[in-house]
Amino acid sequence: MALLPFVKVEGLGNDFLVVDLRPGKPAHPLADLVTNPETVRALCDRNFGVGGDGVLAILPGSRGDARMRVLNADGSEAEMCGNGIRCVAKVLYDRDPDLRREVLRIDTGAGLLACKIGAQDARALSVTVEMGAPQLVPRLVPVASEAARLVRAPLHALDRDFAFTAVSMGNPHAVIFIDDDAAGLRDLAAHFGPGIERDPLFPRRTNVEFASVRKGEKGTPEIDLVVWERGCGITLACGTGACATVVAACLEGRVPPDREIPVHLPGGMLAITVKSATQSGDGPAFAGVAMRGPANIVFEATIDPSAIHRPLR
Repeated sequence: MALLPFVKVEGLGNDFLVVDLRPGKPAHPLADLVTNPETVRALCDRNFGVGGDGVLAILPGSRGDARMRVLNADGSEAEMCGNGIRCVAKVLYDRDPDLRREVLRIDTGAGLLACKIGAQDARALSVTVEMGAPQLVPRLVPVASEAARLVRAPLHALDRDFAFTAVSMGNPHAVIFIDDDAAGLRDLAAHFGPGIERDPLFPRRTNVEFASVRKGEKGTPEIDLVVWERGCGITLACGTGACATVVAACLEGRVPPDREIPVHLPGGMLAITVKSATQSGDGPAFAGVAMRGPANIVFEATIDPSAIHRPLR
């Protein structure tokens, strides 16, 4: 019997099993088992396993303090996860005294990202992640298009026409703003998200954001957002989705850059700042995106992955 130690962590309800696979850690000998897609699906099953939106594997960093590998609940691998990196930073700061510093640098599929820790009593209470510059060239998002950018581009799904803006935050996003049905964002995501995720326009599939901009209590813009996550479905929060949505809102002239924009997801609020750069021939250019939000350790435990009951299909 091989017991796997893990930490259950959530960021605005986006929940993960965080497993430290660095050499010398108890889970290290199980690295091949933990990253197997079948094991990931079993662990993330909410009825027969632990339950989670994915498994986050902590590995030795090549340039940073550690590396994060993101394994979705369906066993597929994602390049990046915004809520996930906050959860990993929380575990590293709280559980590894050698890494209890103001800024942690974490290698991801989207590059080396800096995570500034807001801490009290040796506990990380919030994490601000410098997410890097967004990628706006469609073939690099990727989207099957040779256009310089896709802003309010036409997209047909089932029986409805949408306009979407393509953004990569290290992983692909198709952002759709809804001006006439802000209360129905979740229903729209549930109905249209699965088809758009797998539309041939998106060669590596895509995350799909349904968003609405409104004025907050102070009269400044805020965004309501529901995300259909690639490989997971609707989740309570998506960090890269919130970042991509504010980038798209800046491109479409809905919100200004260089201002912290509250993004309200079903699980809570993230604060996103898109940093402007010089104007390019194709439109606004952005120097980077900062995401600020919480992460919380729910519990830690061990489990024998081979003992998870797998129902007959």
